[in-house]
Amino acid sequence: MTGWLEFAGAYLAFLAAHAVPARPAIRRRLADLLGERAYIWTHAAVSLVLLGWLVEAASRAPYVALWEPAPWQAHATFTAMAAACLLAALALGRPNPFSFGGGDPARYDPDRAGIVGITRHPLLWAIGLWAAGHLIANGDLAHFLLFGGFMAMAAGGMVSLDRRARRRLGPDWERLRPRQRLAWSVQDAWRVLAAVLLFVCLLLLHPLVIGVDPLSAL
Repeated sequence: MTGWLEFAGAYLAFLAAHAVPARPAIRRRLADLLGERAYIWTHAAVSLVLLGWLVEAASRAPYVALWEPAPWQAHATFTAMAAACLLAALALGRPNPFSFGGGDPARYDPDRAGIVGITRHPLLWAIGLWAAGHLIANGDLAHFLLFGGFMAMAAGGMVSLDRRARRRLGPDWERLRPRQRLAWSVQDAWRVLAAVLLFVCLLLLHPLVIGVDPLSAL
């Protein structure tokens, strides 16, 4: 029972850390107090710590099997993670007025939208794929709740961000919507390389940080 209580507490703390600062008035107050850059880095650090606690709490929760492991699950997880790394890397440094913080619409070219033209929210898609891949590979109740929750948060975040962007951009919403799906550049080639490096780093760090070697399931 203690394991479930810790898991619930970690989950509530993680959700609160994202739900409370998301309220515009609270976010503005915190950003004014700390400074915009310090607020972003502080929130990221707190989120990372709470995520680590949440993952650890899920591993300590009582094991309740939902489905049996199968060899195909590892391949599905690797595929999902490769796609998630690619999405995250292609979004790196690319202006996106539809996503977190809004970005600077003046730097955004709807004719050369890159990955934003395909997904509008590449980072949320990456989180959703990460969660889906890990949900498949973990057939117990605690991890189902953990990664299923992240999938739901990613999907809900896309709907919420679109609603806010429509309200914030007004008539510019239609003007800024991507008109060209793919427009690759030299910078995107570097982003693909960054995706490969990220994928390899995650493979190498996973057994050290999480305690499970993903390659052992192949």
